[in-house]
Amino acid sequence: MGRTILTGIKPTGQIHLGNYIGAIKPALDLAVLPGYKSAYFVADYHGLTQIHNAEEFRQLSYGIAATWLALGLDPEKVVFYRQSDVPDIFELNWILSCFSSKGLMNRAHAYKASVERNKNSEKDQDFGVNMGLYNYPILMAADILMFKTEVVPVGKDQVQHVEIARDIAEVFNHTYGETFLLPEYKIQEDTAVLPGLDGRKMSKSYNNTIPLFEEPKKLLKLINKIKTDSLPPEAPKDPEHSPIFMLYKEFASEIEVEQMKEQYLTGISWGDAKKELFNVMNRFLEEPREKYNELMSSPEKIDEILREGAEKARSITTPFLKEIKSKVWIYV
Repeated sequence: MGRTILTGIKPTGQIHLGNYIGAIKPALDLAVLPGYKSAYFVADYHGLTQIHNAEEFRQLSYGIAATWLALGLDPEKVVFYRQSDVPDIFELNWILSCFSSKGLMNRAHAYKASVERNKNSEKDQDFGVNMGLYNYPILMAADILMFKTEVVPVGKDQVQHVEIARDIAEVFNHTYGETFLLPEYKIQEDTAVLPGLDGRKMSKSYNNTIPLFEEPKKLLKLINKIKTDSLPPEAPKDPEHSPIFMLYKEFASEIEVEQMKEQYLTGISWGDAKKELFNVMNRFLEEPREKYNELMSSPEKIDEILREGAEKARSITTPFLKEIKSKVWIYV
């Protein structure tokens, strides 16, 4: 059967390099390893906590699906679905919410960050917090547990999501006997926090991202904006602490990475380093960018792929939900 690995991305903005390197690439790498069954999903209802413009929401959701497909995801070999097309997840969400303490939700990072921002601006601590945002760790637990997921690739800042899913699963299992598998998280350590254009973590909220499928001219402009120090070209530079090198090694061959490392140690101008980064990135992205643009202009093709994926997903979730409901003595 193999171990089940699950990855979802919510449609709250354009996919950027941080999403690709931190979540998409490691998930795709794991999918080709022997002994893994893979599930990928568009976490559209998670995005509803932030995006309330219907047309924007639609485009962003299609964008997530097109990204996975453009980067080589084969829907024939994996389970690939839109979260909102699998109603079993939302029924499980309610069941799990009845086993989730409010204290656990109070400790969720996204909620705590909102409270902290409100305190700093002297607003009511829950200003702008909808119940979707407050409860979303439970929906995330339902996403994970519904598919008996064993491995969840995450960024370092998302480890808590998997831990919360484990906590809720343990409470349910203690009450009704072994039902849910306890998931593990997998972090790609060396790219756990990818720096953005300004040196801070690459994040949509900081407006410092590089969109993954940016057109070449704009891509070069954005790369040229990456913050660097004032060392002269001939001065040796530390590749391990350079955002440019960190990005470069994700797209270059092993030989190119070694050559670039050597150039850093003997002296290279930041301008030349950025130019080399653009060359390897653009080379890698040319084909996926074209496929992405084709898919985005054919949303009906994406819909068809996701519909088929949802049927495959429901063949897993429907019998498992029946088992879960029978344990809590709900007539099924």
